[in-house]
Order: sequence, then C-alpha cells, then structure tokens
Amino acid sequence: MQMALDLAKQGWPQVAPNPMVGAVVVHNNQVAASGFHMGYGLPHAEVNAINALPADISPSNCILYVSLEPCNHQGKTGPCTELIIKKGFKEVVVACLDPNPLVSGQGVEKLRQAGISVTVGVLEEQALQLNRRFMVFHELKRPYLVVKWAQTADGFISRVPLPKKKEDNIITRKDAQVFVHKIRAEVMGVLVGKNTVLNDDPHLTTRLVKGKNPIRIFIDKNLEIPSHYNVFNTEAPTIVFNLQKEEEKGNVRYLKLEPAKDLLPQVFTRLHTLNIQSLLVEGGATLINELIKNEIWDEVLVFQNPDMYFKEGLKAPVFALKNTFELVGNDKLFRHLKNERSLSPHAMEVKEIF
Repeated sequence: MQMALDLAKQGWPQVAPNPMVGAVVVHNNQVAASGFHMGYGLPHAEVNAINALPADISPSNCILYVSLEPCNHQGKTGPCTELIIKKGFKEVVVACLDPNPLVSGQGVEKLRQAGISVTVGVLEEQALQLNRRFMVFHELKRPYLVVKWAQTADGFISRVPLPKKKEDNIITRKDAQVFVHKIRAEVMGVLVGKNTVLNDDPHLTTRLVKGKNPIRIFIDKNLEIPSHYNVFNTEAPTIVFNLQKEEEKGNVRYLKLEPAKDLLPQVFTRLHTLNIQSLLVEGGATLINELIKNEIWDEVLVFQNPDMYFKEGLKAPVFALKNTFELVGNDKLFRHLKNERSLSPHAMEVKEIF
C-alpha cells in the first residue's frame, strides 16, 4: 500500500480536480504490476495497473492494492469496479473510501456483492492526508483553502501609506516569489479582496514558472474595479463575485451574490458547485483576518523576510507562528497544516464552518 501511495504522488498536479491514486497488483507475495492516475480524463490507476499485468498471470490469483476506493460510476472513464470484477480478482485492499457522493462506499459494496474480499483502512490516514484537498472539498463542501501572506521581520505586511513605487512595498525576494507561483500552478483558483486588486493591480498568474494559470477570483460588490486592470486580461479566467449582475463576457464571469452581512459562505458554496476544489488566498488583510479569526483555512503559509523592517504600517494577521521554518532562498517559510483533526471518517466530526 505504501508503494501505491508513493505512485499516486506522481500524478500531481495533472490529475486535479481528480484525486491522486496508485494501484499495485501482487502475485505470490511479489509485485506483478503497478500504475497510477496520470492525468485528468486519463485511465485510472486500477486500469493502468491491470493493463500492465503480464498475460501469463491470472488476476484471480492476485491481490489488488489501491490507495482510494475504486469508482463505480461512468465519468471521463468507465467504472473501475466493473473492470476488477470482469478480470476475476478475488481480493482487493483499499486504503480509504472515496468521499465523492458518486462513489462513497458504493465501489466497495459493488465488489463485495460480486464475491470479492475487500479490506478497507490500510494506511488510511496517510491516504487521506495525501488527498487532503479532495477530502476537504467533498466533506466540508467548500474549496481547500491555502492562506498565504508575507511579512517583515517586525511583523508588517505593507507600508502605510502605500509607496509610489510598487517595488518599495515588496517584502519577499525572487526565490520566494517563484515558490508562490509554483503554488499558484497547483491550485484551481486564487482568491483576493477588492482592495488588493485596486492597490497592487496583480496579474495572479504563474508567469515566473511553467504551469497552468489558476482562475482569478475576487469580490467586488459594486463593480468598482476598472476594466483595464490586469485581473481582466486574457491570461487566465476570472470570476468576479458581486451584488449587481450574473453575466459572462469572454474569460470574465460575473456571479451575483445575495446581499448579506457575510458574503464568504456564498462565495465558497458557489465555488463548490463550480467544482473549484482548491484556493490560494493571497490577501488582503481584511479577508485573511476573517478566515483566520473563524478558522476557515486548511493551510497557512507565512513568508518572512528576516532582513526587512518597516517599523510601521499594516500589521500582519494575528497568528502564532511555529518555532520551525524552512528557507526559501534567504526568506523564511512557516508552514502550518490544519491537522489537529483527523481526516478519517471514523474519527472526524464534520462541523459547520459558517
């Protein structure tokens, strides 16, 4: 099963929004074949492993190990359960169940109804952690949230007032900037507040690395951001949450929210229905503080330039940083994973977050 999990990682991020999955076929206590899900819309891990099995080895004498419950529905590919049954496997070992309502235990049940012995829960926690984004999306009905900011050594995220030269307000150095662009390439969307767009005029693209641009997402209640701003260019799709209209113009989609004191629950619900499974939240301070205060986050990434001091300005979000960090170039990265709760369905109580 550990081999299956290691194989699964090789599919990232090409498989998104599908989960990473690996499969291993064992014959006479020896690995006879293996495979992993290589990309969205491509054959699943079980299919690749089964197709790699030598012709002189019968599946009926093998055990199939798979890191996620086999699917039992027709999607971009056919149901894996049907292939497993058709090939004659007598035993299947599964790391964890699939939270997708289209699967969610039905795959295991289908195999058992066909007389196949199925064991569930081998290296379950590791499998759940591997696909945290997929699990959170289906369990909590919202995108997986990676919250990121950069701060000076004395705890500021911006000068006040904003300097005339944008460069004078940049905190991190080139290596950290490249690192953030790599993160952008691995999420489905980047969420920022209106003031971040107005003040920084960001591109929110992966221009410093080779990778797919995420969907640019922001809230502009009264549609105040001018159309010449970078977020409206054709480099990437853009979603504008607002209170005025529901409309689509080229690569820009306007989604209307209902007037409410708190708009974020509506935003996350709409993004869930659009199958946007992961978001990088890059600012501004109001948005980040709201998420931190209400503990609506899954990862927090804090970059700190230990050589830069603003002495005054906009304070960083109130968040207790770890004592440990990793270096990205000459900048520090404090990485926090919200793992105080287990992702295991046997141990996790899904709570309302809004």
